[in-house]
Amino acid sequence: MNGSNSNGGEPVTIKGLPADPAASVADAPSWTTRAKPKGIARVPTHAVRPVEERRDFTRAKLSLSLRVKRVAGQRRHKPKPLRTTNISSSGVLFLCPQHIDLGTPIELEVCLVDRPLGRGTVKMTTEARVVRTEPASRSGWHTLAACFDEITFHREEPFPSRIQKH
Repeated sequence: MNGSNSNGGEPVTIKGLPADPAASVADAPSWTTRAKPKGIARVPTHAVRPVEERRDFTRAKLSLSLRVKRVAGQRRHKPKPLRTTNISSSGVLFLCPQHIDLGTPIELEVCLVDRPLGRGTVKMTTEARVVRTEPASRSGWHTLAACFDEITFHREEPFPSRIQKH
């Protein structure tokens, strides 16, 4: 064969294949006749993965009492009681009425366990730095993320039974 089409465009039979191009296999393969899935089911599973978490430590959505005691080394006179939005072992997200610049060192006090009369209360005091700041949906407030540098825990122990009045 020289590779040229010498039959003038007429169909050619090649080793058992029909000469008519309209002719096809009698039964189509089963995979072509199955119902087509709709929606996300059409996306191949190897291409879909859950969003990867970039944080090293899991965040807990807890609303704990928080006070900003110092900003850039300056003591705040009457720190407002604030609430955490979420917290992890490495940082905290909270709303604050004061804008604090990125990288500013702050001192925070977070009440982890609150007991009546303060006995058994656990507070965390931490040196931290602001790593993210955004305007909050609440007018005049800011969403701040701080990364803990140094953490100290304080626990108010209950009075020993020998000291308590009977």
